[in-house]
Amino acid sequence: MTTPSEAVETPPRPRRSSRAVIFSLIITAAALLLFGTSWWTLVAAGNDWPAPVFVVLTVVWALWAVSFPILMVRGHGGGHRDGAAIAADTSLGVVWVLFTWSVLSLLLRAALAIGGVADPVRSRVVTVVVAVIALVLLLWGYAEAMRVSRVRSVDVVLPRLGPGLDGLRVVLLTDTHYGPINRTRWSRGVIDVVNTLDADVVAHTGDIADGSVQQRLSQAAPLADARASLARVYVTGNHEYFSGALGWVEHMEALGWETLHNRHIVVSRGGDQLIVAGVDDRTAGGSGLPGHQADHTAALAGADPALPILLLAHQPQMIGGAVEHGVDLQISGHTHGGQIWPFHYLVRTDQPSLQGLTRHGERTQLYTSRGTGFWGPPFRVFAPSEITVLTLRSEGSLPT
Repeated sequence: MTTPSEAVETPPRPRRSSRAVIFSLIITAAALLLFGTSWWTLVAAGNDWPAPVFVVLTVVWALWAVSFPILMVRGHGGGHRDGAAIAADTSLGVVWVLFTWSVLSLLLRAALAIGGVADPVRSRVVTVVVAVIALVLLLWGYAEAMRVSRVRSVDVVLPRLGPGLDGLRVVLLTDTHYGPINRTRWSRGVIDVVNTLDADVVAHTGDIADGSVQQRLSQAAPLADARASLARVYVTGNHEYFSGALGWVEHMEALGWETLHNRHIVVSRGGDQLIVAGVDDRTAGGSGLPGHQADHTAALAGADPALPILLLAHQPQMIGGAVEHGVDLQISGHTHGGQIWPFHYLVRTDQPSLQGLTRHGERTQLYTSRGTGFWGPPFRVFAPSEITVLTLRSEGSLPT
């Protein structure tokens, strides 16, 4: 059932139609590359399979490739059909791993050729090696994606931080991506871990879910129980603008979180203060929602310029605005650390940081989380998820 907020933010039909066409074309082109390369390595090439085997495998691969873009559009289009999304996302993860190792197998193929191993033995050895590696990585990657995230602890020195705030603990969640696979127990496990971390501030930097509030209600419910002594704060990510952003903003507020929609709050301890600000995702301006856009000026309007600033911004790419406005620390997610190796190389073409703590300009630091959940394919390969504990330190007071 459509809520009033979802009805208000529905984009005009022409924009949605053109977006769907572009999305379909991109997915189709990707399918041709990914499925074609893996088919050539595992089925064609020089394997010289018996004709019936070759025909059956080719038909299976063709059906798999053709169904993929259809399932992707049905699963991640406006309807968010969960069954189609699960099938499409799993297919994407599997074929990405097969594609990656099919490309890398060219080195093995060349080495075997130099060693005098002829086809079909050479190609069949390559096929077995690629299939075994892919199977192992996918099983391990699935276990990594579905487990409750590990805690990653980082000390961040902020020279302008007052001594009363030294040791302030910021627990960062991001990219939970509550989605078609029901992870209510996982969500509860994450919050149980958060509540052992003695947080002063708990922050969620967006991409909370894929789907509406009604679809993901049970998965989001544990967020209400997250404990922080000073504040629980949230900003939107790009996926909120596919999933009913106003609904999620309202729901997070109903759960007791402060939504930092281009605004800030001030937290105090020991006589010192910290500005905690947030901006909408950089894609918000194209969403059609009135007043939604990344606006650092509005977020910091009226803030004391002498106070240190902690900024929540979903994408690391937004660091330019943080530097311009004198932010001390921006915390972000979005990248997932690449999620499935070697996708991180593509992520780095769009983002200035993949994961971890980096410096930008004289004052500003950026912490990029690998994400607490996962998007789409239920796999994490060489990019583990995290619940981050950022301990803020005033200058000269690192722990002994």
